[in-house]
Amino acid sequence: MSWLKEKLQQEVLNSIDLTTEVSDKELLSTIDEILVVKSRENYISMQEKRRLRRDIYNSIRKLDVLQDMIEDPSITEIMVNGAKDIFIEQNGVISRCSKSFESEEKLEDVVQQIVSQSNRIVNASTPIVDSRLPDGSRVNIVLPPIALDGPVITIRRFPENPITIDQLIEYESITPEAAGFLETLVIAKYNIFISGGTGSGKTTFLNVLSNYIPSNERIITIEDSAELQLRGVANLVRMEVRNGNTEGINLVSIRDLIKTSLRMRPDRIIVGEVRDEAAIDMLQALNTGHDGSLSTGHANSPADMLNRLESLVLLGADIPLMAVRRQIASAIDIIVHLGRLRDKSRRVLEITEVLNIDNNEITLSPLYKFVEEGEKNGRVVGKLEKVNKLTYTEKLSRAGVTYG
Repeated sequence: MSWLKEKLQQEVLNSIDLTTEVSDKELLSTIDEILVVKSRENYISMQEKRRLRRDIYNSIRKLDVLQDMIEDPSITEIMVNGAKDIFIEQNGVISRCSKSFESEEKLEDVVQQIVSQSNRIVNASTPIVDSRLPDGSRVNIVLPPIALDGPVITIRRFPENPITIDQLIEYESITPEAAGFLETLVIAKYNIFISGGTGSGKTTFLNVLSNYIPSNERIITIEDSAELQLRGVANLVRMEVRNGNTEGINLVSIRDLIKTSLRMRPDRIIVGEVRDEAAIDMLQALNTGHDGSLSTGHANSPADMLNRLESLVLLGADIPLMAVRRQIASAIDIIVHLGRLRDKSRRVLEITEVLNIDNNEITLSPLYKFVEEGEKNGRVVGKLEKVNKLTYTEKLSRAGVTYG
């Protein structure tokens, strides 16, 4: 019935005055009138009428075939590989969607609609962009000629109500003991870095940890594309990167935002993700009295995260490697490493303390490690076990908190 939808949609567009602003109510009224006329000519069931009404409205005013997927809370990821191939992740399982765009031109219209909502630009000369939807969902877009088979859209959806630590404990992503330990560290202003692979839940976990921050502190968040959902913080400043125009002018980078945040009297700075030379500015911020700050990064392990930070710092500054390592060891207290297991569950795999420099290497002390015990009903069984005690307890003492 896609031909019928296209025909009716064209009649709707021909019936409205595109030179004036048409309200949603007027648009839906026009769609209903045309559906009534067509129903007299050809029988259309009530169920089909409702579907056509919704599809035509979504195509003209919303994000076409993507709209129903975006409104479905069970779908966590939408992957568009050109006009005809759409995949979704639902309940941890990736499958092909039966829907597709009527043409590549329609897909390109949807792309421009998405980026315009967050004041971004994407075209043949700037074919890659990160954006977001009004509901906070993260969007990555890649256009031809980079994408060989047509525009690629990847949408990461976040729950309307942020996941709580109680839910993570219920999902067995973390144990109550480890959750209590991290709560104590956040309150005592330990600098915590969250690492993990794509889809391991870093942003979700950062949101969870931020809920432990005392409500009377001033928090500044810095992100490429705003995703964090901090609740209960009255004195909150949210900042987002601004991409440059087609000439690369008017760019406001993560580095710029970190530098200006230091003049805004923050108690803590939260950097959504460190992925470039802004790492040096983040480390300097942590080393200039802004304890209790949080950030995330892509890595395969805590040790790998430190290696990546070294490389990112060296991209932006000509500094001796040992000086970089001292900066990292001084700035970061704890690394929480997340992973996605073969059963698609997201778990805290390791909580590690960053110690000092020994034999020219940063020393790590694992505090908790995930120990796998087998499988049951297709689900990995295991738990986060305590392996070492916290070495540096000065911040706990200064904050007046203790942990056994």
